[in-house]
Amino acid sequence: MSDFPHILDELHATFRMVSDGTVASYIPELSKANSDWFGIAIVTTDGQVFHVGDTEQFFTIQSVSKPFTYGMALEDVGRDRVFSKVAVEPTGKSFNSIVLDETTGRPPNPMMNSGAIAIGDLIAGETLTDKLNRLLAVFKRYTGRDVHVDAPVFTSERLTSHRNRAITNLLYASGTVTGDIEEVLDFYIQQCALLVNTIDLATMAATLANRGINPCTGERALEQIYVRDVLSVMHSCGMYDSSGEWAYRVGIPAKSGVSGAIIGVVPDRMGIAVFSPPLDERGHSVRGLKVFEALSEKLCLHIFDCGSTPGI
Repeated sequence: MSDFPHILDELHATFRMVSDGTVASYIPELSKANSDWFGIAIVTTDGQVFHVGDTEQFFTIQSVSKPFTYGMALEDVGRDRVFSKVAVEPTGKSFNSIVLDETTGRPPNPMMNSGAIAIGDLIAGETLTDKLNRLLAVFKRYTGRDVHVDAPVFTSERLTSHRNRAITNLLYASGTVTGDIEEVLDFYIQQCALLVNTIDLATMAATLANRGINPCTGERALEQIYVRDVLSVMHSCGMYDSSGEWAYRVGIPAKSGVSGAIIGVVPDRMGIAVFSPPLDERGHSVRGLKVFEALSEKLCLHIFDCGSTPGI
């Protein structure tokens, strides 16, 4: 572990000069992000925190929220109910693709927008406020601090969320979603607009790596029996239409978001987060991809590096 600070400093210095990629603009508020922001954080399962760069800069979590709301739904209604509404198959398609099973109306997996919207409908709560309060309480257990919704980003995304509104309508028409369409969509947008920083996300990833227990606070955020489900879907579907390439090159469960964050989970060892707003054509942080590939190689993180000796 003593080499982590040196490794992170080296990677930050190497990749901060990368100028490829474009900051997301389809949600107008996201376009205000500074393309120079760049942070890397690792939190180990014994609670050690290592970080470099802009790791305390706040940004909205966006699609990195999806594994965690998936875990909430599993706890609320169980595997069978969740699986009856959302499948677990990778698609090779982009995050906002409109792909539903023609017979059942199920989205293909909970990491796509369609799947995450359907998952939100399963989360317990009599009203939208009840569901939001529960969301904030669960994310507090993952991060170890109070989490809030960024109101300007929520409003910006709500006003421009035409495609997600169309997806929600289709989910309602198929019976996959049964709640009020606008409230279901609002909950999804609220979960994406939660404010976090890179250390928060590394802690959340480390909580999954630590079998559902936050290694910094000792508080359980997810029942251990469901950690396997979350990590399985992250591994096969978390990077959308590049999930296969990610599994090949990096080889750990991961999730990206269009604000520029990527998290990775190394079970029983650590959680990793990288934040850098410029994205590639598939919506992944350009610097984030490079950092994860380098870390996987340096620390032998790939799950199929069976014969390797870990670098740390």
